[in-house]
Amino acid sequence: MIEQRRVHSMTLREQALAELRTLLIAGELKPGLIYSATAIATQFGVSHGPVREAMLTLVNEGIMEPVRKQGFRVVALSDADRENIADLRTMLEVPSMARLAGSPRVRARADDFAAIVEKFFVAAEAGDLIAFFAADHEFHLGLLRLLDNPRLTDIVGTLRDQTRQYGIYELAVRGELVATAQEHRDILDALLAGDAPAVEALMHDHLRYLRWSGWSSPDLGAAPDVR
Repeated sequence: MIEQRRVHSMTLREQALAELRTLLIAGELKPGLIYSATAIATQFGVSHGPVREAMLTLVNEGIMEPVRKQGFRVVALSDADRENIADLRTMLEVPSMARLAGSPRVRARADDFAAIVEKFFVAAEAGDLIAFFAADHEFHLGLLRLLDNPRLTDIVGTLRDQTRQYGIYELAVRGELVATAQEHRDILDALLAGDAPAVEALMHDHLRYLRWSGWSSPDLGAAPDVR
């Protein structure tokens, strides 16, 4: 059952979209199932319109698909989808991150990114996947934004959204959240040291989970204790 949340105005569509992403990460919206915008809007405590608009945004991102007269279904990724996304993310993220090695912009924000890395460890130790996902988004997309290429950031963000409800859940099941937190620290250290080859190698290893063959649909209620 979807936990009831109340959406407060900011922009209702954006807030509803953030809440839907949280539900996807938490496994409360499951691949293959159909959800009514009206029912979710009622649980959020807002009108139908902003939730429907948020769901259409997820449709444009390939995360949901409309089902005539029923609602929206969370898209389940096939093995081919997973491999294609893995290829795209490797082609885009690895060289882009390597370009940031030694960047004055990264060095100017070293303390900010170090603080984000600490969020990974806190979330990993607590078994808090929502906080871990949030730190992952903040770290990787925050770095990519330093390249001043918003199209790149948007594309990578969409690809990450399409896979994250599977991949990092699998990291939790495998008990690898703390090790993954350390990977982020190593990537940041290599960036600050200006070591582009090390950044490339670390990023290739960091994206390894995208090619795991045993991805399961997230069901965090049944997940083992990951602390």
